[in-house]
Amino acid sequence: MQKYKLKRGFKPDIDRIYSVMAECFPGEISRNEGVLETSYGAMSKIQVRIENKMLSVDTVSDDTVTDDETVLQTNKAFRDFLYKATGYTAKERVKNAKKEVSGK
Repeated sequence: MQKYKLKRGFKPDIDRIYSVMAECFPGEISRNEGVLETSYGAMSKIQVRIENKMLSVDTVSDDTVTDDETVLQTNKAFRDFLYKATGYTAKERVKNAKKEVSGK
């Protein structure tokens, strides 16, 4: 489970996150008590929720997918989702994660 800070102006609203998921991961998205779940490409399960004004994401890889193009497309879609949901680029997310670990 990964937790991501939301940039100022990015509301911790599950309906907003749902629309971002629908945009990035075409297919059926289920809602169950504040938890959104779908699957896409090389990920057999993507679970997203809002906890303490942070985005919590849990993913499960589909080990049966060996096609490099599918894996790359899945990674790109996932990075796009995180950017649109949190407002932070991959580089900024790494920087924030390092800050969290060091406690600064």
